[in-house]
Amino acid sequence: MALLLRRRMKNLLLFIPNLVLLCVRLLSDPRVPKTEKALVAGAIVYALVPLDFIPDMLPFIGQIDDGYLIALTLLRLTNRTDPSVIREHWNGGGDVVELLGAMALFTRRFLPTPIRRVLTARVETTSGDGLEKGFPKPLLVARAEVEINRESREVS
Repeated sequence: MALLLRRRMKNLLLFIPNLVLLCVRLLSDPRVPKTEKALVAGAIVYALVPLDFIPDMLPFIGQIDDGYLIALTLLRLTNRTDPSVIREHWNGGGDVVELLGAMALFTRRFLPTPIRRVLTARVETTSGDGLEKGFPKPLLVARAEVEINRESREVS
């Protein structure tokens, strides 16, 4: 079990640079909406800046929040555009959309709850069987601003 966990951690560390490269390629694609490009650019900056919620100087643990945020951003993009756009720019092995879903689930387990809440403050999990038109449905989708404001007023 420990060996499997170490192998997954190593794969995650090697996967993040490929995701950053994917994000850079998506920024130049005209099919990606401007709002999504801004989120992708923000995820790249977050991943490259060494001081964030969990400092990148801590081996493995420092990259968990980076991987989680990039995975969420790209999963959101698959919900806003055709997932084939992301697949076209992916040079790694396997189906990138499935890998993103697995990465989001894997990294979520290691993130402290307060940090996870900050990173997903405007995101909720989807329900259903997870399949639409032959593509896996993203695990997380952004909530509408109106819905968030209504909930905050109800709590007050």
